[in-house]
Amino acid sequence: MRSHLLNDTTAEQYRRSVTEGVERVAAKLAATRRPFTGVTVDALAPRIERIDLDRPLHDTTAVLDELEEVYLRDAIYFHHPRYLAHLNCPVVIPAVLGEAVLSAVNSSLDTWDQSAGGTLIERRLIDWTAARIGLGENADGVFTSGGTQSNLQALLLAREEAKTDTLAKLRVFASEVSHFSVKKSAKLLGLGQDAVVPIPVDHDKRMQTVALARELERCRKDGLVPMAVVATAGTTDFGSIDPLPEIAELCAQYGTWLHVDAAYGCGLLASLKYRDRIDGIERADSVTVDYHKSFFQPVSSSAVLVRDASTLRHATYHAEYLNPRRMVTERIPNQVDKSLQTTRRFDALKLWMTLRVMGADGIGELFDQVCDLASDGWRMLAADPRFDVVVEPSLSTLVFRHIPAAVTDPAEIDRANLYARKALFASGDAVVAGTKVGGRHYLKFTLLNPETTTADIAAVLDLIAGHAEQYLGESLDRAS
Repeated sequence: MRSHLLNDTTAEQYRRSVTEGVERVAAKLAATRRPFTGVTVDALAPRIERIDLDRPLHDTTAVLDELEEVYLRDAIYFHHPRYLAHLNCPVVIPAVLGEAVLSAVNSSLDTWDQSAGGTLIERRLIDWTAARIGLGENADGVFTSGGTQSNLQALLLAREEAKTDTLAKLRVFASEVSHFSVKKSAKLLGLGQDAVVPIPVDHDKRMQTVALARELERCRKDGLVPMAVVATAGTTDFGSIDPLPEIAELCAQYGTWLHVDAAYGCGLLASLKYRDRIDGIERADSVTVDYHKSFFQPVSSSAVLVRDASTLRHATYHAEYLNPRRMVTERIPNQVDKSLQTTRRFDALKLWMTLRVMGADGIGELFDQVCDLASDGWRMLAADPRFDVVVEPSLSTLVFRHIPAAVTDPAEIDRANLYARKALFASGDAVVAGTKVGGRHYLKFTLLNPETTTADIAAVLDLIAGHAEQYLGESLDRAS
């Protein structure tokens, strides 16, 4: 079995095996004509269940053949231009190359003696991102597994900076359409059920600063502690961006930590056209960025940035076997001193490779293209009597629903849109997401693929309308 260990004696076997795997994936990508095959759970589960994991095949080719059947054939391919559902981006080749390198070398980014140059590369990328945000010379941060972890760590720092022993008094303010990880983080941090105060949004799904000011004042009058305001730069459902300058002013007035969840909107940091849409982010105390959403990186690649590096001490623990305190005085850089994780992948390498090959402008150009596409899509929807579109996009998300000409019952319209989404997914012709707006069912395009065209959008809209009308026709037939 030692022949399977990656080392100097198996380098050629490694090359052959990885090349064979890459060739399989490349062939699949080249031949994929739909984002999904439409396979069902009931059809796929038995294929996987019948595999005896205690009886290995002992052959890479045979295993890849098996993988074709249980995974590659029916995978959902985000690179396809008609995958329009969630915040999953197609990935750039330099980042995939970085993934291959980091997996093989297998550095762990917790301590210097497990990573060496990897530590310095990650730190350089943190400095680069902080400079793009404008956080100042004392900024710092660390890579994380994703936006949920980044938000959790930011709110942990905010909790500790609030300097109170009475957790029940702490309050976190976030818009009513902020990410669910805000509430999850509050729970994990031991705050009360009512710790997260939802702030109403306006017609464009942006936090109402008048309402925020009212709630902050109420908090102070009630003897409570306004621990943090979470402003969102790119909500999951709408791509909306909260009014960051006004929120920053209120946070300064009330001495409240400002966290900006820019997991989605961080692509604007590289934008050549729309960077001003996140003006005010430079005043944040902490920022979440997800490179695997809008920097076209493979999962996972995220970071949390802070204005004041000293606040990261709230995540610091020292273990004699790993990062003893003496290393600080010896100026040995250990990333575990800043992180909630211990063992951690060298995910920063993917972004490093991307910047060194494409440059920030290359990333920004791609993100600008999907923002432009969303604007074109919004105009199409606004002019199409078959659909109701919710808000003009600030990023690359469109929320809409089919409105049948001959049906007025909102519940029946809901069912038609739900059916259309399910039927579209089952067909494999396209993948779209769904959400609720005002208690009603809507559909959602999250446009993150520069290869998607307005023709793709028009075709998918026609498919949605066709499925919805088919459902309504069958429904009328059943009723009669």
